[in-house]
Amino acid sequence: MEKTSSIEKIKEKYLKIKPYLDERSRRIWGAIEALSYGRGGLSYVSKATGLSRTTLYEGQREMLSGQVESGILPSGVRRKGGGRKKVTETDTLILKELEDLVDPVTRGDPESPLLWTCKSTYHLSKELTSRGHPASQRTVCDLLSTLGYSLQSNRKTKEGLSHPDRDEQFNYINEKVKCFQKRGQPVISVDTKKKELIGDFKNAGQEWQPKGKPEEVRVYDFIDHELGKVAPYGVYDVTNNTGWVSVGIDHDTAEFAVESIRCWWREMGIEVYPNAHRLLITADCGGSNGNRVRLWQRELQKLADELQLTVQVCHLPPGTSKWNKIEHRMFCHITANWRGRPLVSRQVVVNLIGNTTTEAGLYIKAALDENHYAQGIKVSDDELATFAIERDDFHGEWNYRLRPKKQQI
Repeated sequence: MEKTSSIEKIKEKYLKIKPYLDERSRRIWGAIEALSYGRGGLSYVSKATGLSRTTLYEGQREMLSGQVESGILPSGVRRKGGGRKKVTETDTLILKELEDLVDPVTRGDPESPLLWTCKSTYHLSKELTSRGHPASQRTVCDLLSTLGYSLQSNRKTKEGLSHPDRDEQFNYINEKVKCFQKRGQPVISVDTKKKELIGDFKNAGQEWQPKGKPEEVRVYDFIDHELGKVAPYGVYDVTNNTGWVSVGIDHDTAEFAVESIRCWWREMGIEVYPNAHRLLITADCGGSNGNRVRLWQRELQKLADELQLTVQVCHLPPGTSKWNKIEHRMFCHITANWRGRPLVSRQVVVNLIGNTTTEAGLYIKAALDENHYAQGIKVSDDELATFAIERDDFHGEWNYRLRPKKQQI
């Protein structure tokens, strides 16, 4: 507690006097302040002001040499804007290169926008240097922080056994995404957000309210049979940082999933990609859009025929659903936007989703889907044989495409 209090006091004083100090007087002031605290003073001042220990040592050296008392101070005060330039100013492509290196193995928590990477800064430094962007390990740490990454400890989020080809599949998906983006073709990430109870139920988080007047909600989360639940199905445009959410009131089936993709295309996709002839979908291996769900493939075949698009599908490996881009680029921000607010109606859910934005420019449209979707629809082997499906050589059960049966010329 004493250490924290000392740092806060120093910080408060420094912020008040900082506008009146130049480079030389800052290090002299810092050195004097550190000496007044005795043992540990340098650490306190460094943490409070951001001045490096090297700078503070230089200030102490000037004082001990008698330069300050005699008034003989070095004249080397740099002009405003002087000093070493930031690496991002001298190398404008280094952030993009680093993000490209990290992105294929990026992981995300669906409840937090924070990203993290399993590549060490040492290896990232070597790889950047080999690509013509010299950067020390310390510089890589700073750049990762700028991009929104941080070191994270282990957490129990593993859903199952890790597939031996997990990393290869992520790299395969990454290459597909880059190929589609290079050709100006749409790339979307899809998934169903967790179902939400509709009514005056407690919602995690806090929101500003008049003091002593919190919004009152029910004590028990028993479902309201009149309002029921909603199942938001999201479509995230990876290239343009935009999304669509269909708020379903019925069962989360493959028909509902593909209908949501269809709505995204009509409302948003066709306007951005008027000349598209292919569509890449990245999805989990389970749920309504699972790789073993025949109904999912049947509905995608209908979509391909209707839109005259070749629909390429790449599934994330088993046990990695939390790494889906839609989770940490769209769903987490929706969750943050309605924190502390009871979802009292379906329209409230639609409005809160549709008004979710970020500083990075995320834009979302949302609409209520009041259609009813039957469960238990079976697709026979004979019907499956009629699909124009082509499977890739690498894990065809995860990577496949459905071509329009009647290709337009």
